[in-house]
Amino acid sequence: MKTILVVEDEPRMRQLLQAYLEQAGFRVIAVGDGPTALQAFRRERPDLIVLDLMLPGMDGFDVCRAIRRESGVPIIILTARVEEEDRVVGLEVGADDYVTKPFSPRELVARVRAVLRRAQGEVTPPPVIRVGDLTVDLERREVRVGDRLVHLTPTEFALLATMARHPGRVFTRLQLLEQIQGVAYEGYERAIDAHIKNLRQKIEADPKNPQYILTVYGVGYKFRGEEGP
Repeated sequence: MKTILVVEDEPRMRQLLQAYLEQAGFRVIAVGDGPTALQAFRRERPDLIVLDLMLPGMDGFDVCRAIRRESGVPIIILTARVEEEDRVVGLEVGADDYVTKPFSPRELVARVRAVLRRAQGEVTPPPVIRVGDLTVDLERREVRVGDRLVHLTPTEFALLATMARHPGRVFTRLQLLEQIQGVAYEGYERAIDAHIKNLRQKIEADPKNPQYILTVYGVGYKFRGEEGP
């Protein structure tokens, strides 16, 4: 049974989330503030975290940053903030998905399941992909630059794997969203830019002059087409 950590300061919302997720078959740990969330994360090692941004003691952005220094556990941000800047900041600090209030509990459960599927790597094992110093092992879900193992979040890995399977193919932001989330949400396509930025920081020698993930201006992104030995 998968364990979900729910971090939500509003008691009725916290109870609602716990009830829906437990009904869906998950074990749920529910807490109401940032410091307690970090304690629960370190104690329980959940499979996924649903994280509100507006929290007492320590806001959700800081909680996400702290967790990302220790783990690649999937994180879904849940918040009443609807501005695109807030969504992008949340993704830049390492969140895998972003759900705004008010929301459908059934949609949240579907998002949780989709992110967990990505984290578990439910893909047909293809060959290892090598381009330059970059190695993407889709079966083991490992990425290396030279001999250095690179730690990616589930969403970052899914994004890299999607493009690496089709070197040279140009993907729009909406196409990438559909590939990694199963559905493309209008207005969310710019979130891909935040994931690409994080990915480049981890795999590119010079993120401002990338060798592997290339921008196709006015369209989207593509993975470098020439394969290494």
